[in-house]
Amino acid sequence: MEIATTHKNTDFDALASVIGATIIYPGCVGVIPKAVNRNVDQFLSTHKTAFNLILPNEIDPEQVTKLIVVDTNQWHRLDRMEKLKAKDNLKIDLWDHHMAVDGNIKADWSCREQIGATVTLFVKEMIRRDLSISPLVSTVLLIGLYEDTGHLTFPATTADDARAAVYLLENGADLNVAGFFLNPPYEETQKEILFEMMKETEKVSINGNSIGFNTVYLDKSVTNLAAVVNMYRKIINVSAIFVIFINESRYTIIGRSGVESVDISHVMIHFGGGGHAGAGSATVKANQISPAAIKDKIVDLLSKKQTGLVQISDIMSFPVCSVSPSTPMHEVQALMAAKNIRGVMVVEGNEIKGIVVLWDLKKLTKERQWNSPVKAFMARDITTISPTTSPATAARTMIEKDVGHLPVVHNGEMIGIVTRTDILTYFYDLLPG
Repeated sequence: MEIATTHKNTDFDALASVIGATIIYPGCVGVIPKAVNRNVDQFLSTHKTAFNLILPNEIDPEQVTKLIVVDTNQWHRLDRMEKLKAKDNLKIDLWDHHMAVDGNIKADWSCREQIGATVTLFVKEMIRRDLSISPLVSTVLLIGLYEDTGHLTFPATTADDARAAVYLLENGADLNVAGFFLNPPYEETQKEILFEMMKETEKVSINGNSIGFNTVYLDKSVTNLAAVVNMYRKIINVSAIFVIFINESRYTIIGRSGVESVDISHVMIHFGGGGHAGAGSATVKANQISPAAIKDKIVDLLSKKQTGLVQISDIMSFPVCSVSPSTPMHEVQALMAAKNIRGVMVVEGNEIKGIVVLWDLKKLTKERQWNSPVKAFMARDITTISPTTSPATAARTMIEKDVGHLPVVHNGEMIGIVTRTDILTYFYDLLPG
């Protein structure tokens, strides 16, 4: 068994490097420490099932023949790897960019360079092998690269880091997802604009959505206004926000949406701009239209019902695999294996009683427990959604509730289920498999 692991308090460069190792070393399993950075934890809450990742306590040290260590070269920074440290005949590969740190991990082979991010080392190898990777993998690798290089602005950034970014973008890395998880710092001017916007916001209810509007006068050029608007929307808690920045002879309109029912690009295209459903912008000349007229036009566009929006009923899985509360756990395990699924609903009549997931099976440590009924191990607090729920809302629910399965209920009857895999397939255009 080959495993790849990294340091405790895992950041995105470390996480991305572990995922990179699972690609460079076919069959390798990624082992992520229990303690990870907050933004990494948020990412894993919705994406962990898309990768071959486990926790340190899930490995059997006796089965490990090779250890790949990434983004550190010190044993004490690894999580629960003491038994491997003392193991004879263990092969160790080391990938790291911290050249100034003298570590105590004696590797049989190493790849170490003075470079902006460890993940760049893996991307260089992918380029050398002429590999193509999925948009999801490209995105998490780009997040790791950007985090450790400050979006390619830190002094330690090299040309190889920039080339790695190009490769990842060519393979479909999503900058919007990257921006959400990176939470870039704000300059003093940006903070002042954010605070100024928060003093006064006009909110309008359109088709059940709360839409915010604001107008800001700028006396100088300000960078990264889009990130400020994005943060502003989250703080004031609206479905979508439109901010008109006035700077001498032109107006810059920036929009951000957190719901699928408000398509920003649909609005911006009418002002000669563009973007996508969640974000967009446009620039118009001041002598063409007034800020008040811009706002009125946006309200008019949003008031016209948009059609063709994707609902959970379009992406959910059905029929739903279910068992009765009295079903023995060994039958539940066999059903999961046969159907290659991670969760089984527990149903009595038409009533949902609970759910048992793959993780629950790992709690069974005694042989007799496999003959016990599933009701003894199932989770009973179940969150359900309706078939008209948007994928974005379902994804947020999964994050807030920390669940990987959401039963879809209509008129009191379960008609389907949406899983993390369904959500990832929708947002990243991944093929099931």
